Amino acid sequence: MLEVCDLSFRYQKRGPLVLDGVNLTLERGEIGLLLGRNGAGKTTLFQTILGMQKPERGSMRFDDTNLLTCSRRERAQRIAYVPQRIRFGALTVYDTVLSGRIAHFGFAPGSEDRAITERILEEMQLLALAERDVETLSGGERQKVAIARALAQQPQLLVFDEPTGNLDLYNEQLILSEARRAAKERGIAILMSVHDLDRALSLGDRFFLMKNGKIRYTGGPEIMTEPVIREIFDANVRIISIDGKNHIITEETL
Repeated sequence: MLEVCDLSFRYQKRGPLVLDGVNLTLERGEIGLLLGRNGAGKTTLFQTILGMQKPERGSMRFDDTNLLTCSRRERAQRIAYVPQRIRFGALTVYDTVLSGRIAHFGFAPGSEDRAITERILEEMQLLALAERDVETLSGGERQKVAIARALAQQPQLLVFDEPTGNLDLYNEQLILSEARRAAKERGIAILMSVHDLDRALSLGDRFFLMKNGKIRYTGGPEIMTEPVIREIFDANVRIISIDGKNHIITEETL
């Protein structure tokens, strides 16, 4: 279980708090959706959980691991990250995905590392691209490779920052299906941000609605009400039911 307690962070010593007393709990097997406008603090929270930023105060734990004191290797064995902007070296798709195993092997990858890599490539429908230079791929293909590399880490916590931003509808559905399977079948806790609120509503188990560095609302799908969404996003929305499922639409699309 991921536990974030009273987490605060600012970029400059006397600057404004970018994270202000954030509290968040996410169980293994759950998909948590971190939602809010640009600038709300979502990416900064991700970076702090990942150890890329050091908080001013607060605590973070995953199961029995203190995320503020563990080594980079220990963190990499537990947490995988897919950022908004993806950078690769001059590697093949196969070697890029295999690099997700680095925290688990020493000098060189073993047969288990290669078997895991090949399985992930097959599941993500990337086998046909295995020998391609990753830098020659389309943006959507590169996004799939980044997610495959994260899954190859066999993490206990997977952090997605807008994982489907460059994908067409088919590949978006593939990625979200893999996210669901990772959570439900492998018991991975997934913390994700997305812009599409309707997609979030159908995907998430828990929702964390963030504004001005604070998580204002936490809970299941029942907290995604019209007044709450309007408060968080400063936007007019309607929630309608189609075939027994709620959908979020903006007034402009009515």
